Amino acid sequence: MRRIAQVTTLLVGFAPGPALAQDWQALRGDQIRAALEGRKLVYDTGATQDFRASGRTSYNAGADSWGYWRITGDQYCSQWPPSDLWSCYDLLLAPDGAGVRFVGGAGETSDAIYGPGGP
Repeated sequence: MRRIAQVTTLLVGFAPGPALAQDWQALRGDQIRAALEGRKLVYDTGATQDFRASGRTSYNAGADSWGYWRITGDQYCSQWPPSDLWSCYDLLLAPDGAGVRFVGGAGETSDAIYGPGGP
């Protein structure tokens, strides 16, 4: 049992901690809207997404896929038909302000930079 505690302590010591997270700024409510509305993002994969003021969003990884976006509390949320389920994410602004990071409930992340133009 003591060995497990030592290994856990060792692993936690190497895990990214608050110092790494401090480089990214957590966005809240209206900050999320300002970071996304009327903007286009380009993901690492080359896929793009734009965010309309109407609450519509288009994701393109070779073909347009239309969904909806909204802000619930301090999270970005999206829904992609035909599903009626909404998925919500924390949104962080990159240290240089050139992009954002979406963080899911299980800690998974997706990074994107701002692309030219908007929708």
